[in-house]
Amino acid sequence: MTDKPKRVLCALEDIPDGNSKGFPPVPGAFTGLFAVRRGRQVWVYVNSCPHIGVPLDPVPDRFLDTKKQNILCSTHGARFRVEDGFCTSGPCYGEYLEAVRAHVNEHDQVMVPEDAGL
Repeated sequence: MTDKPKRVLCALEDIPDGNSKGFPPVPGAFTGLFAVRRGRQVWVYVNSCPHIGVPLDPVPDRFLDTKKQNILCSTHGARFRVEDGFCTSGPCYGEYLEAVRAHVNEHDQVMVPEDAGL
């Protein structure tokens, strides 16, 4: 089994530690991605609430609640765990954000599959 081709999403330093950052859709895609960083660990998700598909961020790069502990949907107030995208409260309780496989390479770049967000 071969790995899918990868692309650079951003440099690790582009995402402030303990915060989040949004990324616009790639050409041909409707929805962008966002990433949450804690140290060298980065979680990447499709920027779409499972309730009705709206983007999660009220303003660019603001995906976390005020305590920076949960991902928050600005439209309905749904809360999601950073670690797995599980909705812990709100109209989509029990559903998940669409996760994107990501890792930080030896050059401190956040890598995602080439087709991430399509």
